[in-house]
Amino acid sequence: MDFRTLGNRLKASVYGDDYEENKTDEKEDADEEENDLTEKEIEETAIALWLLDSTKTNPTVDDIRNYTGNPSLVEAREKIFNELKEHDLYKVFSKIEKPLMSVIKKMEEHGIKLDVDELKKLSEDYHTKKDALEKEIFEIAGTEFNVNSPKQLGEILFEKLEVSTSGISKTPSGSYSTRESELEKLRDKHPIIEKIFAYRELQKLLSTYIDVLPTLVDEKNRLHTTFLQAGTTTGRLASQNPNLQNIPIKTEQGRHIRRAFIAEKGHKLLSLDYSQIELRVAAFLSGDEKLIEVFKNDGDVHRAVAAQVFGVPEEEVNKEMRGKAKTINFGTLYGMGVNAIRRNLGTTRAEAQQFLNDYFSTFSGLRDFFEMTKVSARQKGYTETLFGRKRYFEDINSSIPYIRASAERMATNAPIQGTQSDIIKLAMVEIDNWINKQGLSKKCYFVLQIHDELVFEVEESEVEKCAKKIADIMENIVPLEDTAGIPLRVEAAVGENWMEMENI
Repeated sequence: MDFRTLGNRLKASVYGDDYEENKTDEKEDADEEENDLTEKEIEETAIALWLLDSTKTNPTVDDIRNYTGNPSLVEAREKIFNELKEHDLYKVFSKIEKPLMSVIKKMEEHGIKLDVDELKKLSEDYHTKKDALEKEIFEIAGTEFNVNSPKQLGEILFEKLEVSTSGISKTPSGSYSTRESELEKLRDKHPIIEKIFAYRELQKLLSTYIDVLPTLVDEKNRLHTTFLQAGTTTGRLASQNPNLQNIPIKTEQGRHIRRAFIAEKGHKLLSLDYSQIELRVAAFLSGDEKLIEVFKNDGDVHRAVAAQVFGVPEEEVNKEMRGKAKTINFGTLYGMGVNAIRRNLGTTRAEAQQFLNDYFSTFSGLRDFFEMTKVSARQKGYTETLFGRKRYFEDINSSIPYIRASAERMATNAPIQGTQSDIIKLAMVEIDNWINKQGLSKKCYFVLQIHDELVFEVEESEVEKCAKKIADIMENIVPLEDTAGIPLRVEAAVGENWMEMENI
């Protein structure tokens, strides 16, 4: 269960002072050894450990020692790198992760500029709207209460207003839950629910972003996040202090925050985003001929899939058909079962099951790939990406059905999401090489990486040149013979800020 410090705490309670004294002596010896490793070597060793065991995200020095059972970091490093070669993972380290380290460092140091005044205006506006919503909620409820308190909100909804509790889950304390997924079931049951959703959105935007980000900028109003290279089990980068990978985009009010992310004077923000990369990866990893053909034709994948599943010409696919195809296209990648499909489509279980059956009957290669991936993961305990990155699943053979099912869902998606992560990391390394060779290191800067998207701050005179070449690198980072002939596609946009960007 990855209780990393429990072993030492147990030993300390069993052996008492003797253990602590011995541990202190070991630590002093190890600290002397540690001086023989540079900070970079320690970081490399941590990343190597993470490649060996993807469940150990952001490994610490103690994790390195515990993994090898050796207090000497010099010896621990040697053992870990030997294992990396034994498990055929050294190429992932040397070609992807090691060269990426310097790219991430530069991205963190440069940061991204924030328009603090824009956020202050947004703060005033959203606080006013939130206060107005709070008054409306009080009027509907007939009393004042703490809208942010789940207990008080539950009492108002289910006791005072007697909103239906049918299908609503309970908390461990026995009261009805007011979390978002439960309130979603009540949207059309009472007018107060919509107001609560609107209130919560503003509250989250203010407390997580709008009122917080201005306090984190440096003297030049630049934000410097920390990118966690070994921060996820999938291979994706993570971001913290602050997390700039989850800046809202789905709602209008959330998107306005992006207007505060700006370029320096004389520069533009340049965004390049892989188009439907996970679906493309799923197509070439699975070898599904029909899905491959869809992408080779370079059309609208959701429309093309809808035409196949519903058995109609593409020109007869309506908005509803395309929407259902899009839901199931992405749902299958994340191992959605029939109930999840039903909820997302807003249909009956029977209809969702039929749609799922039709989909996998049409794209049988994808279905077989998912099944083979599960079987392989049960046998080996891990899955692999196109480039050899491994993700381990300790629970894949669990005797507890829901734990095993959860591991199987993650296992089916892991090669796809992991390959996508490897592709964008390889692209980042190659782009950085090109920037340096062209002498553009003071004119074109990496500022953000958000899963499938890269954002740069580029001197205005170099935007066109950089956009064209970076898109070319991203689209051709994997040879067509490795993608079953499926082209990778990139969409580029440029603007003064991250919200108002024009496609180019």
